[in-house]
Amino acid sequence: MSQFDYIRDPEEIYRQSFATVESEADLLSLPPEMRPVATRMIHSCGMINLTQDIDFSEQSVGSGRTALEAGRPVFCDVEMVRSGIIERLLPAGNKLICKLGDSRVADHAKVIGNTRSAAAVDFWSEELEGALAVIGNAPTALFRLLERIGDGGPKPALVVGIPVGFVGAVESKKALAENTLGLDFITVNGRRGGSAMASSVINALAGNLG
Repeated sequence: MSQFDYIRDPEEIYRQSFATVESEADLLSLPPEMRPVATRMIHSCGMINLTQDIDFSEQSVGSGRTALEAGRPVFCDVEMVRSGIIERLLPAGNKLICKLGDSRVADHAKVIGNTRSAAAVDFWSEELEGALAVIGNAPTALFRLLERIGDGGPKPALVVGIPVGFVGAVESKKALAENTLGLDFITVNGRRGGSAMASSVINALAGNLG
């Protein structure tokens, strides 16, 4: 017998976790369609005050859900983002694509003088048009994506840009939130972010379909 008294039922853990978020977080400060997204984001990081930093475009939730329902792929900057997306929730067998492990990326990074995460974005295909782009790790990947779209590259239906860190994270997310490219987006202002949080946005969008 265990010396610790703790909840072991996964469904009860799940229920109580989301109930805690809903009771403690300021979800009413957000539009109704954003509340399930914010709930999952908070659940992914345990930060109740995250709502004050969540930023998004007016049509972001609708654009993301429409793209998922249409079977559009989801491009991820790192494998941790791809692994965090719950595939059984995806409504149309949507492909999850990460190019960081592509054999061409390391050499291309040297050619362009940038990180491997940024270089991998250059191998996101024309399927990116009308798809979902999810960046949860590298600010350089988000900057590179914005550069490519600004140069006339494929435009995603939704950019989830939540890179984490102390160098470039704040600036890249600010650039996304202030973009003049007509991009729908979901981000978190400041240094907070990460792969789990970025994946949680897609899980929220997919989980509330049907």
